[in-house]
Amino acid sequence: MIKIVFFGTPQIAVKSLEYLNSLKDMEVLAVVTQPDKPAGRGNKLTMSPVKQFALSNSIPIFQPKSIRKEPQVQEELKKLNPDFFVTFAFGQILSQEVLDIPKFCTINLHASLLPRYRGANPIQRAIINGDKETGICTMITELGLDCGDVCLKETIEIPEDMNCEQLSNEISELSPQLLEKTLKSLYENTLTPVPQSEDGVCMANKVAKDETLIDWSKSSKEIHNLVRGIFKSPGAYFLFNDKIVKVMETACGNFSDSQNYGEIIRVTKDGVEFACKGGSIIVKKVKPEGKGEMPARDWYNGVKNKVNKK
Repeated sequence: MIKIVFFGTPQIAVKSLEYLNSLKDMEVLAVVTQPDKPAGRGNKLTMSPVKQFALSNSIPIFQPKSIRKEPQVQEELKKLNPDFFVTFAFGQILSQEVLDIPKFCTINLHASLLPRYRGANPIQRAIINGDKETGICTMITELGLDCGDVCLKETIEIPEDMNCEQLSNEISELSPQLLEKTLKSLYENTLTPVPQSEDGVCMANKVAKDETLIDWSKSSKEIHNLVRGIFKSPGAYFLFNDKIVKVMETACGNFSDSQNYGEIIRVTKDGVEFACKGGSIIVKKVKPEGKGEMPARDWYNGVKNKVNKK
C-alpha cells in the first residue's frame, strides 16, 4: 500500500485526488489545501474544490496559511508516516523541512514540458505565446522553482482556438494516470528521474494587469492568443465609453486596408471586426461591464450610436 498526502487547491487538481483515492493499492492519508477565502459578491468564505472533495470523502484536512511557518502542521504530517507527498497546484512553496517528511520524496505535477514554463502560469503562457503543444510532467520537488528531476512527461497539442479553460480541463483529465504511474514506478524502484536541461528554460510569470488590456497595434494572432490565453480569468478587455468590455472569443480577420488601430471596420454575422497591425481581428463574443456574455454583434447594436473611446 502506497501512502500519500495530497497537496492541492483548485479544480484542476480534483480529478487526480479523486483517482488516487479510488485506487486499492494507494491510501490518501490527508489533504493539505489553502485556507478558505472570501469569494463572490457577498465575500462569503469559500472552500477550495480540493477541500470540498476531501470533506465529502472523510479525508483529514490541513489548511495552513504558510506550511513553512507552521511546525505544528509539519509534526502532524510526520505522524502520518507517508511514503510520498503529491503536489498539484497547491499554491504555497514548501520548505526543506516539509520536503524531508515523506519516506520517498515529494512529487509535483507541473502543467508544461519542463524546463519550459517553470512557474505559476504555464497554461496561460503557452497559449499567449502561440505554442502548438505543451504537456504535463511529474517531477521531484526541490527548493528551486520547478527545477527538480523529471520523472515522466506527456505531450498535449494546443489547437489554434483552444482557450486556457479547455486546456486546463484536458490537463486535469490526463494527470491522474501520469501521477499513478510515477508513484508506483518510484515505489518499485523501476524509474530513474532525469535532471532537467538548462537549455530552453523559460519562466511562466503571472499575467500582469497591464497585459490584459488589448493592444490593437499588435497582430491579430497576438490578440487572439491573448484572449484565449487569459479566457475569463482575468480576461482580455478593451474600453468603450470608459467602461470595460471583456473579450471572450475572437477569430483572425483578413481585412487589409489601412485603418487606425482599434477602429471598428465592419459588423458581420460573425462579429465586430477591429483594425489591428497587419489586418484585423474579429471579436465574436464579449462581456460588457455589469452585464453577461453576449454576441459582440448584439453588444455593438446597443452602443453603435455612442462615441467609442478605445
